Amino acid sequence: MDSVRFDRPAATPRLPLALKILIAGGFGAGKTTLVSALSEVRPLQTEEVLTGAGIGTDDIYGVEEKSTTTVAMDFGRITINDDLQVYLFGTPGQDRFWFLWDELAFGALGAVVLADTRRLADCFPSVDYFEQRGIPFVVGVNCFDDARRFSLEAVRDALDLDPAVPLVLCDARDRQSGKLVLISLVEHVARQRGEPVPVG
Repeated sequence: MDSVRFDRPAATPRLPLALKILIAGGFGAGKTTLVSALSEVRPLQTEEVLTGAGIGTDDIYGVEEKSTTTVAMDFGRITINDDLQVYLFGTPGQDRFWFLWDELAFGALGAVVLADTRRLADCFPSVDYFEQRGIPFVVGVNCFDDARRFSLEAVRDALDLDPAVPLVLCDARDRQSGKLVLISLVEHVARQRGEPVPVG
């Protein structure tokens, strides 16, 4: 009698775990720049040129050199290893695009709120949004070349941040600086969940 051979099915490739992080903040705070600096792939951007139609709607005080704006989102990806990928979603900064935020925030691990000290009040809505929804976030003070420097304590007081919310200086143009902000967020989320904080 012929023996029956049972071949094991080929192992199906595992899908990597995907973590979703939002990059938020006011108009011109550097969200698109940060996503571009961090993404390992060419980021998806929905930048449009500012036109006369935005006069009276888009406040460009303090960022007069800005010529484009995000109208939907920015998207980038970072591969940590074969089992873990991070997806970055940059939110639009103007009030008229806030209807997109709930969709973008769904399932997010947490958020980075970029603060521009030239227009610090612009990041209040982002801070309020994440506080009200219980989404962990960190604040990254984007150090623009022409911006006045303030101590982190002064910025924390001005934003009335909870003492537990991490506040870090960063340069949105610099990949390593951006990575440190993301690490700060992941550590913050781990502490909130009572999990071991990643080291290294």
